[in-house]
Amino acid sequence: MNGYFQIVANNNRCCIKLFPPKDGGSPIKLEELTEYLSVKNIVYDLKALAATLSGLSEVSLFPTNTPFQTKDSEYVKVNCAPDNMSVSVFMVPPFEGGVKMPKEEFMREFSSRGICFGFDQAAIDKFLNERHYCTWEVLVKGQPPVQGTDASIEYFFNTDPKVKPTLLEDGSVDFFNLNTINHCKEGDLLARLTPAKLGEYGTNVKGEKIKPRDVKQASLKYGHNIDINEEKTELKSQVSGHVSLIEGKVFVSNVFEVENVDNSVGNIDYDGSVRVNGNVCENFTVKAKGSIEVRGVVEGAYLEAGENITIARGMNGMHKGVLKAGGNIVTKFLENATATAGGFLESESILHCNVTAGSDIKVTGKRGFISGGRSSATNCIEVKTLGSEMGTDTVIEVGMDPTVKMAIADLQKKIMEINKQLGTIRPVLAGAKQKLSQGIKMTTPQLMQIQQLAKANNALTLELNKANEELNQFQGVMDVTSPESKGTVIVTGNVYPGTKICIDDVSMVVKQAMKYCRFIKEAGDVKMVAIY
Repeated sequence: MNGYFQIVANNNRCCIKLFPPKDGGSPIKLEELTEYLSVKNIVYDLKALAATLSGLSEVSLFPTNTPFQTKDSEYVKVNCAPDNMSVSVFMVPPFEGGVKMPKEEFMREFSSRGICFGFDQAAIDKFLNERHYCTWEVLVKGQPPVQGTDASIEYFFNTDPKVKPTLLEDGSVDFFNLNTINHCKEGDLLARLTPAKLGEYGTNVKGEKIKPRDVKQASLKYGHNIDINEEKTELKSQVSGHVSLIEGKVFVSNVFEVENVDNSVGNIDYDGSVRVNGNVCENFTVKAKGSIEVRGVVEGAYLEAGENITIARGMNGMHKGVLKAGGNIVTKFLENATATAGGFLESESILHCNVTAGSDIKVTGKRGFISGGRSSATNCIEVKTLGSEMGTDTVIEVGMDPTVKMAIADLQKKIMEINKQLGTIRPVLAGAKQKLSQGIKMTTPQLMQIQQLAKANNALTLELNKANEELNQFQGVMDVTSPESKGTVIVTGNVYPGTKICIDDVSMVVKQAMKYCRFIKEAGDVKMVAIY
């Protein structure tokens, strides 16, 4: 309880009765007391009063020279906050013999000041019942406005991609993997709008309305390949590709376009198609589930496409470059590279390459030659010049799916390796078996070694049986191949000695130069016939 004061009579003079604070309350403030005395026109000794207050520890009387003539009622001071959002009340006890202020009169203290809203009736009743004198109490509170919230957009992809090379385990920097693409799949949620929420007006203690702050509106902006829901609050991708945010607008494309694949871009692994307006530099990788189009050259790089690969100015593989397409491959030239196409492969020249096509290989144009390496196609290989005058070893294969042929070769190699391992294990096991049958005891390490070899023998035997079964299935495919295969090699120019032509399971080596001819399988041999 705060300290307080009261005017009492002493020898017909006004005397100030001073009550010290209790239970940690605040002491009487000199300025509040002097203000009250001035209002009541009571004359006093300021210096003496200040000294009395500073040492007040018990109820004391401080005399004045002012006659005690009236018995004033309680004094109320009302303070309205500068923002008109609250009202505090300060009450002084009545003069000795005075009466307490009735509630009606107390409430008029507010109305006379224009205060008409926000009365806390419970607080007012408590204040009037308990009457904590010389204590500021907040009895009226305005209703503040409820502020609205701005609209916001949450993006579910990186909106600020920065080219940062990958840090390798050894502390070096991998400039090939820069993570520059924001991948997205069909149906992916790209952005969500939380609409703006308008605020609510408030009211101050004088009944005046208080406007909430204006809220910022927003809307989802987007380009093609994007769906928006009916509420216009969510964006979803229509396609698998990549997503970007440009000047507040969401774009989705299933074609990723770059100028060059180099240190500024890094390796690309993309769900859609990739278009390179320039070149693909050495040692970089481009993978796309769609197609890959390169308008420049490819140098010693790895390109893999789920669909087609097109290279406008050709590829120099540098003995390490690889092209792999689920569809077709079309390129200006191929040199020192490996290329595999699920469909056809077309080029103006193929030099020292290992190329495979699921259907046809066509090498035409101004040069139109295949020289060196191995070229395999299921149906037909058409070429202008085959081999070279220098007798470069050149292998041409048609009539069988190259993938089947490669699988058979791999299985045969695998079977040979397994048999080689079994050839070293089985004699040891046989020797151990013989020793045991003769009652010869073996040491614990020897027995453990025999157990390990037995496990290895069982595993290799299972693997061998599986490989033989797969090989038999592939060979069954070969057995049903027509004796007169449709595999054809067409040479519209020259074919030079040193060229080996394989059709299905038969082959021939060209001994002398020939012109304008066609090679087919006939009567179990490779035959040269007229071109048409």
